[in-house]
Amino acid sequence: MRIVLAEDQYLLRTGLTRLLTAYGFEVVAAVSTGHELLRAMTELRPEVSVVDVRLPPTFTDEGLRAALTARSRIPGLPVLVLSQHVETLYARELLADGTGGIGYLLKDRVFSDDEFLDALRRIAGGGTAMDPEVISRLVTGGSRDQPLDRLTPREKEVLTLMAEGRSNAAIGAALFLSTSAVTKHIAGVFDKLGLTASEEDNRRVLAVLTYLSAGADGPSR
Repeated sequence: MRIVLAEDQYLLRTGLTRLLTAYGFEVVAAVSTGHELLRAMTELRPEVSVVDVRLPPTFTDEGLRAALTARSRIPGLPVLVLSQHVETLYARELLADGTGGIGYLLKDRVFSDDEFLDALRRIAGGGTAMDPEVISRLVTGGSRDQPLDRLTPREKEVLTLMAEGRSNAAIGAALFLSTSAVTKHIAGVFDKLGLTASEEDNRRVLAVLTYLSAGADGPSR
């Protein structure tokens, strides 16, 4: 898998490069600025770009803005935001195009190689990988009008765990439900969100993106 890495801290950038290389990934570019990131993403078209939010020169939101620009030029270009910060305004915009291939993890909440690498693989396949804290920040204060208001509390719990990238079995374990019960709740989510029969993975992504982008009209926190 070909990876573009954008991280301004030298030691972290080097460490991530070595980690990815050790697991057989190819880091085709390791950059430290938003300008370099945009050029690498659009010219190299990696299978995933790992992007820090705050990059030089202003250390505000250059990484996310570069990712947004790249995805506007190449729709669906997979992006994993890996940061200490939750930038809600641009994160919502990143989610709003509905194409999938998106993740947002917090650096201090990634606890294993397997967790990080699994997120990369899911995103490369067009899925999502969201930290629960990021999900909480994105939906706080947002508009939760239809269609999400149609969901039962249990369906919302299931959808929240889907947004974290959990499998049906993992959702069942977290909620003390059988796999068949989880499948039933997910079918209810699909129906109430108006997601007609198609590829199962595609509907999961669309349901998650509907959930995460529901707060896009609300104020950024």
